[in-house]
Amino acid sequence: MVKAILLGAGYVGVHLAVGLERIKAGKVEKYGIPLAKYKLPYDVEDIEIVAAYDVDNSKVGKSLYDLAQVIFGPEYDIPERLKEIKVRRGLHLNSLKDLPFEGRGLEDEVGLEKAMEQILDEWKELAPDVVVNVITTEEGKVFESKEEAEKSILSGNASATQVYAYLVAKYTEKFGKKLAFVNTIPTPVANNPGLLQIVEEAGAIVFGDDGATGATPLTADLLEHLANRNRHVEYVVQFNIGGNTDFLALTQPGRNKMKETTKSSMLKDILGYDPPHYIKPTGYLEPLGDKKFVSMHLSYISFNGFRDSIYINARINDSPALAGMIVDLIRLGKIAADRGVSGTLHEVNAFYMKKPGPEGSKNIAKVHALKNLLKWLGITE
Repeated sequence: MVKAILLGAGYVGVHLAVGLERIKAGKVEKYGIPLAKYKLPYDVEDIEIVAAYDVDNSKVGKSLYDLAQVIFGPEYDIPERLKEIKVRRGLHLNSLKDLPFEGRGLEDEVGLEKAMEQILDEWKELAPDVVVNVITTEEGKVFESKEEAEKSILSGNASATQVYAYLVAKYTEKFGKKLAFVNTIPTPVANNPGLLQIVEEAGAIVFGDDGATGATPLTADLLEHLANRNRHVEYVVQFNIGGNTDFLALTQPGRNKMKETTKSSMLKDILGYDPPHYIKPTGYLEPLGDKKFVSMHLSYISFNGFRDSIYINARINDSPALAGMIVDLIRLGKIAADRGVSGTLHEVNAFYMKKPGPEGSKNIAKVHALKNLLKWLGITE
């Protein structure tokens, strides 16, 4: 059994919970889970979501079943087991600031110190193996030392994501059980030297940052394809438009900058140079809902100076794409803990993340990253 806690009860978390229970019931295939065809120490069916946290007042106190009815509609086959998982109040720390939601954090009720203590007590009872961060994209600072990180976190001058990562470290330290933190949003954790040092010294694990699900991994593999053939990339255009909460949050410059940084970090790593590019989560259009519009244009120079272009347009269900990756990351978190890993692990991050930690690590094409991951797992194809 692999026990997981969800931080965030939005589209991604609900899709993950619903999809896992439907797989267990034999109602859907394991498509969209990259490692599903390989034998791992833990099967997909071994994952159990034991709790979910949020700060949106419209979600706190409701069950994941209730929230799934809102997202999927009452006619959808929603697993009854999700009625057992009630959404608990988590840490806010302005994560919903300037968004059209009424948010309140546990720290607003009892203060940050007591809120952190309460969450640790709850986790002790829940006995999780992995904590998955799927909250809305938020701004986050990079701490150069563990002293700076701890001071900022304890004074409330860090993001909710970073405080949760700190709590994962404190849980591991206090209760002697390795806990893994999966950071699927751009807020820097695995790429945050001071915070990562706290995690590593405690013996905890972090995977991050920012899950790569759609256009970004495809762009990485296309760049590798062009680089291998010695074609010179002149420029890259890639943008997404969506209608879910995360795209709404990305209309704010600070949050958008976090995402832009993780999405464009691969160019120089793969090509060896940084061509002109426009790679951004560009806009929010509510009618698109969770099915985002993706457009890409790569221009390159081939033999004898001739110019060619690649154009791609796509519609991608955003949340299910990330949820499938998380199924693997939960199992990999438990495997890493069993193996005694501390800190972060590039073999995992390079395949699943837009900006793989630790800081200074290079992006590589996802096809190469998968080979490295399988090697780490001891799997031969």
